[in-house]
Amino acid sequence: MLKDARELSGYSDRIRKDFCFSSRENVDMTATVINGRMIAASIRSEVAAEVHILLDNGYPKPGLATVLVGENPASKVHVQAKHRACQEVGIESFGYELPATASQQEVEALVKRLNEDPRVHGILVQMPLPSGIDEERVLNGIRVEKDVDGFHPLNIGRLAQKGREPLFVPCTPAGVMYLLRHAIGDLQGKRAVVIGRSNIVGMPLALMLLRANVTVTVCHSYTRRLEEHTRMADVLVSAMGKPAAVRGDWIKPGAVVIDVGFSRVEDLSQKRGYRLVGDVAFEEVARVAGYITPVPGGVGPMTIAMLLKNTVRAAKILGHNGE
Repeated sequence: MLKDARELSGYSDRIRKDFCFSSRENVDMTATVINGRMIAASIRSEVAAEVHILLDNGYPKPGLATVLVGENPASKVHVQAKHRACQEVGIESFGYELPATASQQEVEALVKRLNEDPRVHGILVQMPLPSGIDEERVLNGIRVEKDVDGFHPLNIGRLAQKGREPLFVPCTPAGVMYLLRHAIGDLQGKRAVVIGRSNIVGMPLALMLLRANVTVTVCHSYTRRLEEHTRMADVLVSAMGKPAAVRGDWIKPGAVVIDVGFSRVEDLSQKRGYRLVGDVAFEEVARVAGYITPVPGGVGPMTIAMLLKNTVRAAKILGHNGE
């Protein structure tokens, strides 16, 4: 029988909770900063321990395949980070690159080969795909047991139905849920506002919050008087990609604010000529909120940590089936 990987990793919930919150940065702040990097590091330690347990119990070494189509610089950086993370925890990774001129058939054929490769337990197709490639057809072609990104329609459909359980859920929403439970524990009965309704973050996160018995409002570009909704939220998650759009007077005092946004803004004082900011005007909001995530160092590291967890789960599923 598999042992508890958390026990072997040496992290207790209490120690991790004390370790993963940063002190308030100045006397004007009321919010406690949630340190996503430290929380993600603790998850990676658990994943590494679990990989050792799998190998000790005769399971195959977990394997993740990434598919990168085109030359998008940001996508390349993201893929490289995922491969480094795999190496750190003992997951084998396989990188496949296709040119931007690749056809729909070529991309789908590669996914099909990876579906049949016994070394590969998880398949991640890096988004966005070049124009002309049908994203839905590509994602539909991934075997559901290898859908570690959680975007297969069967997994999303199960997530949307009561009494059904998806094999995998999307990694960024899963990371957000982990941070929320880490900060405030039981979410039941809370009121949450999610800004953004993308298939990657907003919509699956709203479904996950509903499963946690949260009352959820999803806001978007057509929402009128957005701040009237956010001021009522015990939990506010912003994933709209507009720098510093969420202001301090939008926040209910003591609320938990999770910033999924990620933008570059010009800053000539920086050597690289820009700095990274989120959707939330951090200093303003931190004077009102109870908890807040920074950008960078908040949700981003959690996405990769959840991908690693999903890959290990896929190895368990496929290994159990004798594949």
